[in-house]
Amino acid sequence: MNLLVVIVNFRVAQLLVDCLHSIAAELSRVPGAKVAICENGSGDGSAQVLRAAIDDNRWQDWCTLTVSDTNLGFTGGNNLLIKPALDGADAPRYVLLLNPDTIVRPQAFEALVDFMDRNPRVGIAGSRLEDPDGTPQRSAFRFKSPLSEFESAVRLGVVSRLLERWVVAPPVVDHACETDWVAGASMIVRREVLEQTGLLDEDYFTYFDDIDFCFNARKRGWPTWYVPQSRVVHLVGQSTGVTTVPKRMPAYVLEARRRYFLKNHDPLYAALVDAGMISGLALARLRTALTGKAGSAPPHLLTDSIRHSVFMKGFQLNTVSPPSSGRA
Repeated sequence: MNLLVVIVNFRVAQLLVDCLHSIAAELSRVPGAKVAICENGSGDGSAQVLRAAIDDNRWQDWCTLTVSDTNLGFTGGNNLLIKPALDGADAPRYVLLLNPDTIVRPQAFEALVDFMDRNPRVGIAGSRLEDPDGTPQRSAFRFKSPLSEFESAVRLGVVSRLLERWVVAPPVVDHACETDWVAGASMIVRREVLEQTGLLDEDYFTYFDDIDFCFNARKRGWPTWYVPQSRVVHLVGQSTGVTTVPKRMPAYVLEARRRYFLKNHDPLYAALVDAGMISGLALARLRTALTGKAGSAPPHLLTDSIRHSVFMKGFQLNTVSPPSSGRA
Protein backbone atom coordinates (compact mmCIF):
# COMPACT_ATOMS: atom_id res chain seq x y z
CA MET A 1 0.00 0.00 0.00
CA ASN A 2 1.28 3.43 -0.89
CA LEU A 3 -0.80 5.62 1.44
CA LEU A 4 -3.17 4.92 4.30
CA VAL A 5 -5.35 7.86 5.35
CA VAL A 6 -6.63 7.38 8.91
CA ILE A 7 -9.57 9.39 10.26
CA VAL A 8 -11.07 9.26 13.75
CA ASN A 9 -14.70 10.33 14.05
CA PHE A 10 -16.35 11.58 17.20
CA ARG A 11 -19.85 12.98 16.75
CA VAL A 12 -19.15 14.73 13.44
CA ALA A 13 -20.31 12.02 11.04
CA GLN A 14 -21.87 14.40 8.52
CA LEU A 15 -18.69 16.48 8.36
CA LEU A 16 -16.74 13.28 7.78
CA VAL A 17 -19.08 12.30 4.94
CA ASP A 18 -18.30 15.67 3.32
CA CYS A 19 -14.60 14.98 3.88
CA LEU A 20 -14.90 11.57 2.20
CA HIS A 21 -16.54 13.14 -0.84
CA SER A 22 -13.51 15.43 -1.20
CA ILE A 23 -11.16 12.47 -0.75
CA ALA A 24 -12.95 10.38 -3.38
CA ALA A 25 -12.03 12.90 -6.05
CA GLU A 26 -8.34 12.74 -5.09
CA LEU A 27 -7.56 9.03 -4.76
CA SER A 28 -6.85 8.53 -8.46
CA ARG A 29 -3.91 10.94 -8.11
CA VAL A 30 -2.23 8.64 -5.55
CA PRO A 31 -2.31 5.02 -6.73
CA GLY A 32 -2.45 2.53 -3.89
CA ALA A 33 -4.20 4.86 -1.46
CA LYS A 34 -6.76 3.62 1.06
CA VAL A 35 -8.82 5.24 3.82
CA ALA A 36 -9.51 3.75 7.26
CA ILE A 37 -12.07 5.27 9.62
CA CYS A 38 -12.46 4.73 13.35
CA GLU A 39 -15.94 5.54 14.68
CA ASN A 40 -14.78 6.43 18.15
CA GLY A 41 -17.62 5.64 20.53
CA SER A 42 -19.81 8.59 19.53
CA GLY A 43 -22.99 6.90 20.73
CA ASP A 44 -25.11 9.06 18.44
CA GLY A 45 -25.72 6.83 15.42
CA SER A 46 -22.53 7.92 13.64
CA ALA A 47 -21.62 4.34 12.72
CA GLN A 48 -24.90 3.90 10.84
CA VAL A 49 -24.47 7.21 9.03
CA LEU A 50 -20.94 6.32 7.95
CA ARG A 51 -21.85 2.77 6.87
CA ALA A 52 -24.72 4.10 4.79
CA ALA A 53 -22.48 6.72 3.15
CA ILE A 54 -19.83 4.12 2.27
CA ASP A 55 -22.44 1.75 0.85
CA ASP A 56 -24.52 4.35 -1.01
CA ASN A 57 -21.45 5.93 -2.64
CA ARG A 58 -19.76 2.58 -3.36
CA TRP A 59 -16.61 3.53 -1.48
CA GLN A 60 -16.01 -0.02 -0.19
CA ASP A 61 -13.02 -0.59 -2.48
CA TRP A 62 -10.97 2.08 -0.76
CA CYS A 63 -12.67 2.88 2.55
CA THR A 64 -13.06 0.71 5.66
CA LEU A 65 -14.93 1.43 8.90
CA THR A 66 -13.86 0.18 12.33
CA VAL A 67 -16.27 0.82 15.21
CA SER A 68 -15.10 1.27 18.80
CA ASP A 69 -17.76 1.05 21.49
CA THR A 70 -15.77 3.43 23.70
CA ASN A 71 -14.08 6.76 23.04
CA LEU A 72 -10.36 5.98 22.76
CA GLY A 73 -9.38 9.61 22.16
CA PHE A 74 -7.55 10.92 19.12
CA THR A 75 -4.48 8.87 19.99
CA GLY A 76 -6.19 5.57 20.72
CA GLY A 77 -8.54 5.87 17.76
CA ASN A 78 -5.68 6.45 15.33
CA ASN A 79 -3.60 3.66 16.85
CA LEU A 80 -6.54 1.26 16.48
CA LEU A 81 -6.22 1.77 12.73
CA ILE A 82 -2.47 2.19 12.35
CA LYS A 83 -1.24 -0.84 14.32
CA PRO A 84 -2.96 -3.58 12.26
CA ALA A 85 -1.99 -1.78 9.05
CA LEU A 86 1.69 -1.79 10.01
CA ASP A 87 1.47 -5.42 11.10
CA GLY A 88 -0.27 -6.50 7.89
CA ALA A 89 1.25 -8.01 4.77
CA ASP A 90 0.68 -4.82 2.78
CA ALA A 91 1.99 -2.22 5.24
CA PRO A 92 1.62 1.37 3.95
CA ARG A 93 4.67 3.39 2.92
CA TYR A 94 3.00 6.45 4.42
CA VAL A 95 0.27 7.05 6.99
CA LEU A 96 -1.68 10.32 6.82
CA LEU A 97 -3.50 11.47 9.94
CA LEU A 98 -6.53 13.49 8.83
CA ASN A 99 -9.19 15.18 10.93
CA PRO A 100 -12.84 14.45 10.11
CA ASP A 101 -13.62 18.19 10.07
CA THR A 102 -11.56 18.79 6.93
CA ILE A 103 -12.09 19.16 3.21
CA VAL A 104 -9.24 18.04 0.97
CA ARG A 105 -8.31 20.49 -1.76
CA PRO A 106 -7.25 19.21 -5.21
CA GLN A 107 -3.81 17.54 -5.22
CA ALA A 108 -3.46 17.76 -1.43
CA PHE A 109 -2.52 14.10 -1.02
CA GLU A 110 -0.44 14.03 -4.19
CA ALA A 111 1.62 17.02 -3.03
CA LEU A 112 2.46 15.37 0.31
CA VAL A 113 3.34 11.99 -1.19
CA ASP A 114 5.45 13.54 -3.95
CA PHE A 115 7.32 15.64 -1.39
CA MET A 116 8.04 12.62 0.79
CA ASP A 117 9.16 10.59 -2.22
CA ARG A 118 11.60 13.33 -3.23
CA ASN A 119 12.95 13.78 0.31
CA PRO A 120 13.61 10.35 1.82
CA ARG A 121 15.22 11.76 4.98
CA VAL A 122 12.10 13.73 5.92
CA GLY A 123 9.99 11.78 8.40
CA ILE A 124 6.85 13.90 8.76
CA ALA A 125 5.15 16.58 6.68
CA GLY A 126 2.08 18.73 7.25
CA SER A 127 -0.39 20.44 4.96
CA ARG A 128 -1.30 24.09 4.80
CA LEU A 129 -4.54 24.27 6.79
CA GLU A 130 -6.96 26.99 5.79
CA ASP A 131 -10.43 28.40 6.30
CA PRO A 132 -13.14 27.66 3.73
CA ASP A 133 -12.45 31.02 2.06
CA GLY A 134 -8.79 30.11 1.61
CA THR A 135 -7.42 32.18 4.48
CA PRO A 136 -4.39 30.25 5.80
CA GLN A 137 -4.27 29.01 9.36
CA ARG A 138 -0.98 28.81 11.21
CA SER A 139 -0.14 25.12 11.13
CA ALA A 140 3.67 24.95 11.25
CA PHE A 141 5.11 25.55 14.69
CA ARG A 142 8.17 25.90 16.89
CA PHE A 143 8.53 23.76 19.98
CA LYS A 144 7.17 25.34 23.14
CA SER A 145 9.58 26.90 25.62
CA PRO A 146 9.45 29.04 28.79
CA LEU A 147 9.73 32.22 26.71
CA SER A 148 7.08 31.11 24.22
CA GLU A 149 4.69 30.25 27.04
CA PHE A 150 5.20 33.70 28.56
CA GLU A 151 4.72 35.42 25.18
CA SER A 152 1.51 33.56 24.32
CA ALA A 153 0.08 34.22 27.80
CA VAL A 154 0.92 37.92 28.18
CA ARG A 155 -0.46 38.79 24.71
CA LEU A 156 1.39 42.09 24.35
CA GLY A 157 2.70 43.33 21.02
CA VAL A 158 6.00 44.68 22.30
CA VAL A 159 6.74 41.38 24.06
CA SER A 160 5.89 39.38 20.95
CA ARG A 161 8.28 41.52 18.91
CA LEU A 162 11.08 41.11 21.44
CA LEU A 163 10.52 37.34 21.65
CA GLU A 164 9.87 36.84 17.93
CA ARG A 165 12.37 33.95 17.72
CA TRP A 166 10.41 32.01 20.31
CA VAL A 167 6.86 32.59 19.10
CA VAL A 168 5.30 29.13 18.66
CA ALA A 169 3.23 30.02 15.58
CA PRO A 170 5.33 32.10 13.17
CA PRO A 171 3.73 33.82 10.17
CA VAL A 172 2.51 31.59 7.35
CA VAL A 173 4.91 31.08 4.44
CA ASP A 174 4.10 29.91 0.92
CA HIS A 175 7.09 27.62 0.38
CA ALA A 176 8.04 24.24 1.83
CA CYS A 177 10.26 24.55 4.86
CA GLU A 178 11.55 22.58 7.82
CA THR A 179 9.70 23.23 11.04
CA ASP A 180 9.61 21.79 14.56
CA TRP A 181 6.11 20.31 14.39
CA VAL A 182 2.92 20.39 12.36
CA ALA A 183 -0.72 20.06 13.28
CA GLY A 184 -2.10 16.53 13.41
CA ALA A 185 -5.17 17.64 11.44
CA SER A 186 -3.30 16.71 8.22
CA MET A 187 0.06 15.10 8.90
CA ILE A 188 1.80 12.45 6.79
CA VAL A 189 4.24 10.08 8.48
CA ARG A 190 6.78 7.75 6.87
CA ARG A 191 6.35 4.10 7.92
CA GLU A 192 9.92 3.90 9.21
CA VAL A 193 9.20 6.76 11.61
CA LEU A 194 6.30 4.86 13.14
CA GLU A 195 8.43 1.74 13.39
CA GLN A 196 11.25 3.58 15.15
CA THR A 197 9.32 6.14 17.21
CA GLY A 198 6.28 4.04 17.99
CA LEU A 199 2.62 4.87 17.69
CA LEU A 200 0.89 7.90 19.20
CA ASP A 201 1.16 8.11 22.98
CA GLU A 202 -2.29 7.08 24.21
CA ASP A 203 -1.65 8.56 27.66
CA TYR A 204 -2.37 11.98 26.10
CA PHE A 205 -5.88 10.95 25.01
CA THR A 206 -5.98 14.03 22.78
CA TYR A 207 -4.01 17.29 22.40
CA PHE A 208 -0.21 17.63 22.53
CA ASP A 209 0.14 14.22 20.86
CA ASP A 210 1.21 15.80 17.56
CA ILE A 211 3.95 17.97 19.08
CA ASP A 212 5.07 15.00 21.20
CA PHE A 213 5.27 12.74 18.15
CA CYS A 214 7.24 15.25 16.08
CA PHE A 215 9.56 15.95 19.03
CA ASN A 216 10.41 12.28 19.50
CA ALA A 217 10.74 11.64 15.77
CA ARG A 218 13.29 14.47 15.55
CA LYS A 219 15.29 12.90 18.41
CA ARG A 220 15.62 9.82 16.20
CA GLY A 221 16.83 11.86 13.22
CA TRP A 222 13.52 12.36 11.40
CA PRO A 223 12.78 16.06 10.72
CA THR A 224 9.36 17.57 10.09
CA TRP A 225 8.50 19.81 7.15
CA TYR A 226 5.62 22.10 6.23
CA VAL A 227 4.32 21.64 2.66
CA PRO A 228 1.86 24.43 1.74
CA GLN A 229 1.34 22.99 -1.75
CA SER A 230 -0.90 20.52 0.07
CA ARG A 231 -3.99 22.51 1.02
CA VAL A 232 -6.67 21.25 3.39
CA VAL A 233 -9.67 23.16 4.73
CA HIS A 234 -9.90 22.75 8.51
CA LEU A 235 -13.12 23.63 10.31
CA VAL A 236 -11.25 24.39 13.51
CA GLY A 237 -12.43 22.67 16.67
CA GLN A 238 -15.47 20.88 15.24
CA SER A 239 -14.12 17.45 16.19
CA THR A 240 -13.04 18.46 19.71
CA GLY A 241 -15.31 21.27 20.79
CA VAL A 242 -12.28 23.49 21.52
CA THR A 243 -12.64 26.45 19.16
CA THR A 244 -11.27 29.97 18.90
CA VAL A 245 -14.32 31.30 20.78
CA PRO A 246 -13.15 32.08 24.34
CA LYS A 247 -14.54 29.61 26.85
CA ARG A 248 -13.05 27.76 29.75
CA MET A 249 -10.06 25.62 28.78
CA PRO A 250 -10.87 21.93 29.31
CA ALA A 251 -8.86 20.32 32.11
CA TYR A 252 -7.63 17.56 29.80
CA VAL A 253 -5.87 20.10 27.59
CA LEU A 254 -3.91 21.48 30.54
CA GLU A 255 -3.21 17.96 31.77
CA ALA A 256 -1.87 17.00 28.34
CA ARG A 257 0.31 20.11 28.36
CA ARG A 258 1.87 19.11 31.68
CA ARG A 259 2.44 15.56 30.45
CA TYR A 260 4.26 16.84 27.36
CA PHE A 261 6.78 18.87 29.33
CA LEU A 262 7.34 16.26 32.05
CA LYS A 263 7.78 13.49 29.49
CA ASN A 264 10.15 15.31 27.16
CA HIS A 265 12.07 17.69 29.45
CA ASP A 266 13.60 17.74 32.93
CA PRO A 267 11.66 18.95 36.00
CA LEU A 268 13.35 22.36 36.00
CA TYR A 269 12.26 23.00 32.42
CA ALA A 270 8.70 21.93 33.26
CA ALA A 271 8.70 24.36 36.18
CA LEU A 272 10.05 27.18 33.99
CA VAL A 273 7.36 26.74 31.32
CA ASP A 274 4.66 26.76 33.97
CA ALA A 275 6.20 29.86 35.56
CA GLY A 276 6.31 31.52 32.14
CA MET A 277 2.66 30.82 31.45
CA ILE A 278 1.43 31.79 34.92
CA SER A 279 3.43 35.03 35.07
CA GLY A 280 2.28 36.00 31.58
CA LEU A 281 -1.37 35.38 32.45
CA ALA A 282 -0.99 37.33 35.70
CA LEU A 283 0.45 40.34 33.86
CA ALA A 284 -2.31 40.12 31.26
CA ARG A 285 -4.92 40.14 34.02
CA LEU A 286 -3.21 43.15 35.65
CA ARG A 287 -3.27 45.00 32.32
CA THR A 288 -6.98 44.27 32.01
CA ALA A 289 -7.62 45.61 35.51
CA LEU A 290 -5.67 48.80 34.82
CA THR A 291 -7.06 49.54 31.36
CA GLY A 292 -10.56 48.15 31.69
CA LYS A 293 -10.17 46.40 28.34
CA ALA A 294 -11.36 42.81 28.31
CA GLY A 295 -8.67 40.23 27.70
CA SER A 296 -8.88 37.48 25.08
CA ALA A 297 -7.79 34.58 27.29
CA PRO A 298 -10.40 31.92 28.16
CA PRO A 299 -12.18 32.47 31.49
CA HIS A 300 -10.39 31.22 34.61
CA LEU A 301 -7.26 30.34 32.63
CA LEU A 302 -4.90 31.79 35.24
CA THR A 303 -6.39 29.84 38.14
CA ASP A 304 -6.78 26.71 36.01
CA SER A 305 -3.14 26.95 34.87
CA ILE A 306 -1.98 27.20 38.46
CA ARG A 307 -4.19 24.29 39.48
CA HIS A 308 -2.79 22.03 36.73
CA SER A 309 0.83 23.18 37.03
CA VAL A 310 3.74 21.17 38.38
CA PHE A 311 3.69 23.49 41.39
CA MET A 312 0.31 22.08 42.41
CA LYS A 313 0.35 18.62 40.81
CA GLY A 314 4.01 17.72 41.27
CA PHE A 315 6.55 16.27 38.87
CA GLN A 316 5.29 12.71 38.44
CA LEU A 317 4.51 11.88 34.82
CA ASN A 318 0.73 11.91 34.50
CA THR A 319 -1.79 10.05 32.37
CA VAL A 320 -4.53 12.27 30.98
CA SER A 321 -8.00 11.15 32.02
CA PRO A 322 -10.72 11.14 29.37
CA PRO A 323 -13.09 14.09 29.69
CA SER A 324 -16.28 13.30 31.56
CA SER A 325 -18.32 14.51 28.62
CA GLY A 326 -16.75 11.89 26.37
CA ARG A 327 -15.39 14.60 24.09
CA ALA A 328 -12.64 13.30 21.78
